[in-house]
Amino acid sequence: MSVKFLLFVLFLSLPFAGCTIHRIDIQQGNVITTEMVEGLKLGMTKRQVQFVMGTPILKDPFHPERWDYIFTMQPGDTRKITESIRVTVYFEDDQLSKIDKKGI
Repeated sequence: MSVKFLLFVLFLSLPFAGCTIHRIDIQQGNVITTEMVEGLKLGMTKRQVQFVMGTPILKDPFHPERWDYIFTMQPGDTRKITESIRVTVYFEDDQLSKIDKKGI
Protein backbone atom coordinates (compact mmCIF):
# COMPACT_ATOMS: atom_id res chain seq x y z
CA MET A 1 0.00 0.00 0.00
CA SER A 2 2.77 2.47 0.82
CA VAL A 3 4.56 1.79 -2.51
CA LYS A 4 1.37 2.63 -4.40
CA PHE A 5 0.96 5.79 -2.35
CA LEU A 6 4.57 6.87 -3.04
CA LEU A 7 4.12 6.22 -6.75
CA PHE A 8 0.89 8.21 -6.71
CA VAL A 9 2.58 11.19 -4.96
CA LEU A 10 5.53 10.96 -7.35
CA PHE A 11 3.17 10.91 -10.32
CA LEU A 12 1.30 13.98 -9.04
CA SER A 13 4.48 15.94 -8.32
CA LEU A 14 6.04 15.28 -11.74
CA PRO A 15 4.49 18.33 -13.46
CA PHE A 16 6.00 20.60 -10.82
CA ALA A 17 9.55 19.23 -11.10
CA GLY A 18 10.67 21.78 -13.70
CA CYS A 19 8.93 24.80 -12.21
CA THR A 20 11.00 27.71 -11.02
CA ILE A 21 10.06 31.07 -9.63
CA HIS A 22 10.22 33.82 -12.22
CA ARG A 23 11.59 37.09 -10.94
CA ILE A 24 11.22 40.27 -12.95
CA ASP A 25 13.91 42.86 -13.55
CA ILE A 26 13.63 45.82 -11.17
CA GLN A 27 14.43 49.26 -12.55
CA GLN A 28 14.25 52.21 -10.21
CA GLY A 29 14.70 55.91 -10.72
CA ASN A 30 15.24 57.95 -13.85
CA VAL A 31 16.44 56.32 -17.05
CA ILE A 32 19.76 58.03 -17.74
CA THR A 33 21.53 57.70 -21.09
CA THR A 34 24.94 58.90 -22.18
CA GLU A 35 23.27 61.16 -24.76
CA MET A 36 21.23 62.85 -22.05
CA VAL A 37 24.30 63.58 -19.92
CA GLU A 38 26.24 64.78 -22.96
CA GLY A 39 23.34 67.16 -23.67
CA LEU A 40 23.99 69.00 -20.41
CA LYS A 41 26.02 72.19 -20.80
CA LEU A 42 27.18 74.56 -18.11
CA GLY A 43 25.07 77.71 -18.09
CA MET A 44 21.78 75.92 -18.88
CA THR A 45 18.74 77.00 -16.89
CA LYS A 46 16.86 74.66 -14.56
CA ARG A 47 14.10 74.43 -17.13
CA GLN A 48 16.53 73.40 -19.88
CA VAL A 49 18.13 70.78 -17.63
CA GLN A 50 14.72 69.37 -16.80
CA PHE A 51 13.89 69.24 -20.52
CA VAL A 52 17.04 67.19 -21.22
CA MET A 53 17.09 64.95 -18.13
CA GLY A 54 13.46 64.86 -17.00
CA THR A 55 12.17 65.46 -13.52
CA PRO A 56 14.85 64.74 -10.91
CA ILE A 57 14.24 61.81 -8.58
CA LEU A 58 15.37 63.90 -5.64
CA LYS A 59 14.93 67.64 -5.03
CA ASP A 60 16.18 68.28 -1.54
CA PRO A 61 14.18 71.11 0.06
CA PHE A 62 17.25 72.04 2.12
CA HIS A 63 19.46 72.25 -1.00
CA PRO A 64 17.22 73.61 -3.79
CA GLU A 65 20.26 74.28 -5.98
CA ARG A 66 21.06 70.55 -6.19
CA TRP A 67 19.15 67.94 -8.20
CA ASP A 68 19.86 64.20 -8.13
CA TYR A 69 19.09 61.76 -10.94
CA ILE A 70 19.50 58.13 -9.89
CA PHE A 71 18.98 54.88 -11.82
CA THR A 72 19.48 51.32 -10.59
CA MET A 73 18.90 47.99 -12.34
CA GLN A 74 18.54 44.64 -10.60
CA PRO A 75 17.99 41.68 -12.94
CA GLY A 76 15.46 39.17 -11.71
CA ASP A 77 17.89 36.27 -11.83
CA THR A 78 20.22 37.88 -9.27
CA ARG A 79 19.77 39.70 -6.01
CA LYS A 80 22.53 42.22 -6.74
CA ILE A 81 22.23 45.60 -8.40
CA THR A 82 24.17 45.27 -11.65
CA GLU A 83 23.84 48.82 -12.88
CA SER A 84 23.88 52.01 -10.87
CA ILE A 85 24.04 55.49 -12.36
CA ARG A 86 23.95 58.76 -10.46
CA VAL A 87 24.06 62.26 -11.92
CA THR A 88 23.98 65.27 -9.61
CA VAL A 89 23.62 68.75 -11.05
CA TYR A 90 24.25 71.99 -9.18
CA PHE A 91 22.90 75.44 -9.99
CA GLU A 92 23.99 78.98 -9.18
CA ASP A 93 21.52 81.78 -9.95
CA ASP A 94 19.26 79.37 -11.90
CA GLN A 95 22.14 78.29 -14.17
CA LEU A 96 23.90 74.93 -14.30
CA SER A 97 27.28 75.32 -12.63
CA LYS A 98 28.50 71.78 -11.91
CA ILE A 99 27.79 68.19 -13.02
CA ASP A 100 28.83 65.13 -11.00
CA LYS A 101 28.56 61.77 -12.79
CA LYS A 102 29.01 58.30 -11.37
CA GLY A 103 28.54 55.06 -13.26
CA ILE A 104 28.15 56.57 -16.70
